[in-house]
Amino acid sequence: MKERGIYLFVFLLIQMTLPFTEARAQEAEPIVKFYSIDEAGNIEVTPGESQTAQAPLDITMVSNINNPDNYDYICEWRIWSANENEFSPIVTRFEEETMYTLTQSGGYYVKLYVTFTQDSDTIEYESEPISIVISESKLVCPDGFSPNGDGINDYFRITAQSIVKLKATFVNRWGQKVHSATLENAEHAEDEPNKLILWDGRKNGEYVKDGVYFLNLYGLGSDGLEYKIKKAVNVLKGFREGSETAGGGS
Repeated sequence: MKERGIYLFVFLLIQMTLPFTEARAQEAEPIVKFYSIDEAGNIEVTPGESQTAQAPLDITMVSNINNPDNYDYICEWRIWSANENEFSPIVTRFEEETMYTLTQSGGYYVKLYVTFTQDSDTIEYESEPISIVISESKLVCPDGFSPNGDGINDYFRITAQSIVKLKATFVNRWGQKVHSATLENAEHAEDEPNKLILWDGRKNGEYVKDGVYFLNLYGLGSDGLEYKIKKAVNVLKGFREGSETAGGGS
């Protein structure tokens, strides 16, 4: 009699756990993917993890639905500021995979909700938040460069961190434009990802003469800071590392 009671208890315990096991089968493994300028590579962030990056940051949210019993389901992504809560999102999306661009500095959370339904059965999935921190802005320019092909300081490169708008114009001493660049057509330096290449020292495919040129630069940071920089830029093709003189005329 005692053994029958034990068997009955075990049987009931198994029956109680079965629905829970089946319910847990309808889940997701969400990730947020983006290209990190700081790390010069692709990053994947999972629930409970945090990652710092620069703006503008294009993030891809992938739900990775696990649905072995073929329930119907609806996805809901929420992104909210760290200063708010998930019930006050800055954006809500309902795709399994979707994209969004973060352009302002600060902390953000990304979370996935999935509702699975089959007849009268409903299963709710909710991920842990994924944390992304957008760094504050920084914009610094050098005084010159030496585009002579020696592999050292061949390009006019600026330090640009979390800059979301950029427009640069170079003019000669007579005010004639010799080059311009924007955030869209500037390239990131391979050896220093935080550096943007604005000019290679050429106009219409030909190197300009050595001398002083003038830069008018406007930048907008992810934190709302505006940068308005006007400065003289020395182009010194004749300069070589270790030399103290520069050749060429103005």
